[in-house]
Amino acid sequence: MALTITDRCINCDLCEPECPNEAISMGEEIYRIDPSLCTECVGHHDSPQCRAVCPVDCIPVHPDFNESHAALHARYLKLTGRAG
Repeated sequence: MALTITDRCINCDLCEPECPNEAISMGEEIYRIDPSLCTECVGHHDSPQCRAVCPVDCIPVHPDFNESHAALHARYLKLTGRAG
């Protein structure tokens, strides 16, 4: 499952530098998460780092991207060049 940032985002700038996949960027008004890059930190950390630092709890699972841990790990391998 990829994560998403809701309109509750206050643009605090804490989440973007925490993302190991560079999936978070500034959108037109608030930060956004590119679901093709989000692995929920699988392969890097035990839990999503953006969620850990978010002061307003505005980063839920994206309802359109219901992916298994295995799928997230496969994306991590591909993004890091470790896929076979």
